[in-house]
Amino acid sequence: MWDLRDIIMNIGILDIIDIAIVAYVFYKLYMLIKETRAEQLVKGILVLVIATKLSELFQLHVVSWILKNTMTVGVIALLIVFQPELRRALEYIGRTKLIAKSPGGFESEEDRAMAIGEISEAAFSLARQKIGALIVVERETGINEIIQTGTQIDARITRQLLINIFIPNTPLHDGAVAIKNNRIMAAGCFLPLTENKYLNKELGTRHRAGIGITEMSDCISIIVSEESGHVSVASNGKLYRNVTVNYLREVLQKALMNENETKSIFKRKEGKKEGFFRKGRFFK
Repeated sequence: MWDLRDIIMNIGILDIIDIAIVAYVFYKLYMLIKETRAEQLVKGILVLVIATKLSELFQLHVVSWILKNTMTVGVIALLIVFQPELRRALEYIGRTKLIAKSPGGFESEEDRAMAIGEISEAAFSLARQKIGALIVVERETGINEIIQTGTQIDARITRQLLINIFIPNTPLHDGAVAIKNNRIMAAGCFLPLTENKYLNKELGTRHRAGIGITEMSDCISIIVSEESGHVSVASNGKLYRNVTVNYLREVLQKALMNENETKSIFKRKEGKKEGFFRKGRFFK
């Protein structure tokens, strides 16, 4: 008790700063893995650590030996299992204000507003006609590997061009359009499918691809369903379904501004979010 009191009495300004930095780092790490599969893996690791300490305390030598060796080999396994989360963390560090670029590559507010208007109008025009579409808008993480899988276009963003690309039975309608630096860079691009097994079973390949690319980068994907004629938007592995045109405009406006990744670009009450955990329950 007295030792603890002495420690508290001897805490200086540098000690407080040191503790604050460590707390901030742990908070950011938690926010990176929150509502992802990594959160469950971290809980499993904590269980193993506690079990190892208990086996030492109760002198269960065989159990303790197995758990210790498992933890040792597990360090290598963690690098493989947590590869997506490690990549996201490094990308997050790269998007700090000191070295970050302007999301979307827009040179002015007028360019951004015009692009948002053209994309939104094109998406809802396609929705009214029940024509499927998938549009990916780059933010700060580059998507050149996605662009290279499609047909290069490098054209100004217009609703007419976007609509024409997705007209059925045309050469480029099957695939995604990639937008970068205020330009339509490519069409017919291939996207990775999400591995989230908790998504609604009625979601097809287009929606799963739209979610999958946002799990790999900080881009925004806009999905138009040819079955329902609804427009959905995905970011950071989360999907909001059946959004309005004004909602889509606001999402794009916030996403293409220099904002911290941990701030939600979605409003809380509009749209239907797919596939996330909160307080032990799964929401569809």
